[in-house]
Amino acid sequence: MEPILLYDTTLRDGSQGENISFTVAEKMAVACRLDDFGIHYIEGGWPGSNPKDMAFFEMAAKTKFHTARLTAFGSTRKPGIHPKSDENLRSLLAAGTPAITIFGKSWDLHVKEIVNTTLEENLAMIRETVSFLKDQGREVIYDAEHFFDGYRENPEYALETLKAAADAGAQFLVLCDTNGGNLSFDIEASVQKVQCFFADRPVRLGIHTHNDCGLAVANSITAIRAGAIMVQGTMNGYGERCGNADLTSIIPILCLKMNRPCITPEKLKNLKPISRFISESANMIPLNSRPFVGRSAFAHKGGVHVSAIMKMARAYEHIDPEAVGNKRRVLISDLAGKSNVEYKAREMDVEIGGNGFDSRKIADEIKSLEKEGYQFDLADGSFKILVQKITRQFMPLFELKSFRVAVEKDEDRPCSAHATIKISVGGNEEITAAEGCGPVSALDNALRKALGKFYPDLDSMHLVDFKVRVIDGREGTAARVRVSIESRDQDHIWNTIGVSEDIIEASWQALADSFQYKLSQEKTQKPENHNHEV
Repeated sequence: MEPILLYDTTLRDGSQGENISFTVAEKMAVACRLDDFGIHYIEGGWPGSNPKDMAFFEMAAKTKFHTARLTAFGSTRKPGIHPKSDENLRSLLAAGTPAITIFGKSWDLHVKEIVNTTLEENLAMIRETVSFLKDQGREVIYDAEHFFDGYRENPEYALETLKAAADAGAQFLVLCDTNGGNLSFDIEASVQKVQCFFADRPVRLGIHTHNDCGLAVANSITAIRAGAIMVQGTMNGYGERCGNADLTSIIPILCLKMNRPCITPEKLKNLKPISRFISESANMIPLNSRPFVGRSAFAHKGGVHVSAIMKMARAYEHIDPEAVGNKRRVLISDLAGKSNVEYKAREMDVEIGGNGFDSRKIADEIKSLEKEGYQFDLADGSFKILVQKITRQFMPLFELKSFRVAVEKDEDRPCSAHATIKISVGGNEEITAAEGCGPVSALDNALRKALGKFYPDLDSMHLVDFKVRVIDGREGTAARVRVSIESRDQDHIWNTIGVSEDIIEASWQALADSFQYKLSQEKTQKPENHNHEV
């Protein structure tokens, strides 16, 4: 059984997704990470379409790839001209990649109505382009665009387009569901028909699917079962419209479910990190519910589930999360039982009573607070502090004495905020004032400034997300609001929460918990004994 080859087109097809754009430097960084991960082919872009892609190939020419073959992408020659005269083909050769992927028309509708040429000329375009690039010493991968739609409407002609590419020496024939509208059983039947057509001369087939029916991964897996040995896709499923086949799902399915290993188990453990790296590079928020690599992929909320995984994880997990670089998470909410609390407390290194009394008490308190609007599955930091308070282990590293926030606006300038805060640290009081672009920003700056005199390492902590939600809008301006804050330092990300009828009070609760959590992690650091005048 031939190994499955992974062909990544994140840098070309993936970049066509809405709101996704890579700089040349980002494309280079992503390509290097994909190479380290073990991808076999990396499609770097279409050098004939824009200067940025050509600049990437010029940079890539100076880089040694250890696993992947870098690939340039482009179309067949234009109707009526010789390949040597085609600007697109000249750009592909100038990119200097060892492999070139060419797409051609398989659907007679496109040939006649979009390209405005004859069926015979289209076959010549495919044949002559592949032959020309082969003569230049390049590996040629032929993408049969709209193959499945073309096969459905005119099977004889769609197969002739594949034959033209194969006769000219294409190493791979990649069948493309370009519109993403075909169903898995249609994909399977078509791939089998192609294999029958080439029964006397076996060819190497690939699959390229889009996700417009939500079936891109399923269709890719189906094609592999039917005989394809190359699978094209993008990391995180990025791509035009509804996206491409998601390699972060396809790869573990092949390795862990189908016994068709395409990368080593050691490399597979880097799947979630590379998914997050590419999300960051694309400036896209990671999808929590993404299979295998999402933050929620192995998250457990129901008490029955948690009780079971504490005994045997496979009872509610289809694979070991660590196999793909992920981890198990237990969520705390009004659905939680004492099993959730005990698991989460152990995960966060908080000691609770062994007789079960404390865990039941904590679970009851959580359910009571969630009725008021708290949501602890969003706030690990606040959960840890709550447990420590209930079990009388909480040692506050600072105490609020008072704060005052003022917002100023005149007709010529935007709003500005000023905060004055008075805190106590180890019996020493500090009063500090600061400005900010809003009241929460001003409070954050004032608290950070005051604490910095006692805890000098706070510069590494940053507030990265701030969310406000009205819990029940029927009370109008008196409605309770929930404020969630996400903070991070160089090693950790944590979330905290506050609830109040006053948005500033709710923000303070979340902000204070965030700083308390951060400072509690610095176990070896003790506040300096300053005697500041107040």
